[in-house]
This record gives sequence, structure tokens and C-alpha cells, in this order.
Amino acid sequence: MAAFRFLPAEETPGCLPLTLTRALAEFPVANLPLRSHQLAVLRAAGLAEGAGTAEVEIHPGAWLDPTELATFVADASFGLMAQADGMVLARRRNGARELRAVQSFVIAYAWDLLRANAEAMTARQCYAMESGAHASLYVDGRLQVGKGVKILPGVVIEGDVIIGDHCKIGPNCYIRGSTSIGDRCHVGQAVELKNSILLSGTNVGHLSYVGDSVLGEKVNFGAGTITSNLRHDGAAHRSLVEGRLTDTGRRKLGTIVGDGVHTGVHTSIYPGRKLWPKTTTLPGAIVAKDILS
Repeated sequence: MAAFRFLPAEETPGCLPLTLTRALAEFPVANLPLRSHQLAVLRAAGLAEGAGTAEVEIHPGAWLDPTELATFVADASFGLMAQADGMVLARRRNGARELRAVQSFVIAYAWDLLRANAEAMTARQCYAMESGAHASLYVDGRLQVGKGVKILPGVVIEGDVIIGDHCKIGPNCYIRGSTSIGDRCHVGQAVELKNSILLSGTNVGHLSYVGDSVLGEKVNFGAGTITSNLRHDGAAHRSLVEGRLTDTGRRKLGTIVGDGVHTGVHTSIYPGRKLWPKTTTLPGAIVAKDILS
């Protein structure tokens, strides 16, 4: 069995503000740390954790497709597995050929976590409900529900949805797409979530829309907070990274919110904007630029 090691962690400016308060490897993807997903795929491909002399080296932010990784591991002539732009996902000490990845990618930007989240939830085979729900719950898709969750009347689920432990969901909310909700969250009256990640302790309580967005831990969205996720011209969104507008490649992208952010009621957030940890907005605010402090 070949040994692998992760290359040293790099700075991830594209993943700010989410990595200001945690390492990328610890970020929850489908409610499990990124590193847990990576280790599961590596071990399934027949690789064992090794030391500095490991034969295979893995990018610390790699999201690895099981089939592509298995192909790379099985053929010792492959020295590199890289994505289309040349970013190396895995490399072998002895090997001259390059495997060009199509499904595997490096999580270099915060919005890449949305892609990883969706892929993890699609690949997940077992969805189970450990808590009860009101008889009116409508599910068109797959729903995972943790312990101690209250699902109130009028909740509609479409797609793949994971809800952590001790959450309160509803009444009358709509959760769709690939959406993961951490522990001790509240998603309440007339709230719509779509293709989003909510970390533990976060509250979106009333009359809000959160689409294609990532909300950190202990975020509180005031009533009527709305994230915009679509340009009028339908083009891909751009987001500011290290002072430069970066093409996200995404037609749909909402907001990236750090831990402990609180918004005032009726806050509206432009697509691709980011709010740094513990920042706030006033009632009726329009977030047209990133809020750094």
C-alpha cells in the first residue's frame, strides 16, 4: 500500500473571510470537516498516511474525485494529477505522465466550497431522520435530520438537504438544492434557503432569502435580509480577492459571511459580497461592497 502525505497548508486569501477563524481543512462540507472527506477518498484509493518519505503528495485543499484518484494511484506512470489551469492536486515521486482532472479541483476560493458541498451531498448514499417532524413536512429529494431537531408545520424540502442536531426549522420555510445546516441553527418563518451552507449556531429567523451562499458560525440575519445571487445580464459573477475582481465562473452566487456577523432588518446584499467576522449592518442597509470591519 502506497503512503501519502498532505503538503503544508498554504495561505488561502480566496477563502477569506471563512478561513480567518478556522483552517480550511476544518471547514464543514456536508457537515463534516473537509479533511474527513479527503481522508475517506484517499483511503478508499488504497493510500495510507505516511511521513516525509510518502510516495504521493496531496494538495491540502484538494477535492478529489474517487474515480480520478483511483486511476492516478493505480498507474505508477502518472507523476501529476492537475486541474485544467495547471494547479497540481496530487503528485508522485516517480512518474512522468500527467493526469488531467475533470471532476477533482482545488478549493482555492470560498465559492469552491459550495461546489464541494453539492458533490459531497450527491455522493452521499445514506440519508436518515433521527428526529420527528410535523406531519405536513413535504420532501421531494433526500433529507438527513439530526438529533433533537424540531420541524414545524409548512416546511418544504427539495433536493439534498442535511440538518444537524438540535435545530429548529420552520414554520413555513422552503429549503432546496444542496443545502447543509449545522447544529443548533434556526431557519424560521417564510425563509428560503437554496444551495447554501449554514454553519453551527446560525439563525435566519424571518422573511429572508439565502441563495448560493455560505454563512459562518453564530451568524444572525435580521428579518427580511435578502441575498441577491443573479446578475441582470446572466453573466458569471466577479468577487473581490486581494483587491482584484476575480471571475467566479458561477452564474449564481450569493454572499460569503464570516463568523458572528449580524445584519439589520431588511438588509440587501449584492452578489459575491463578503462580510468579515463580527461585522454588522444597519436596518435597511444595502451591501454593495465587501464589509471588512
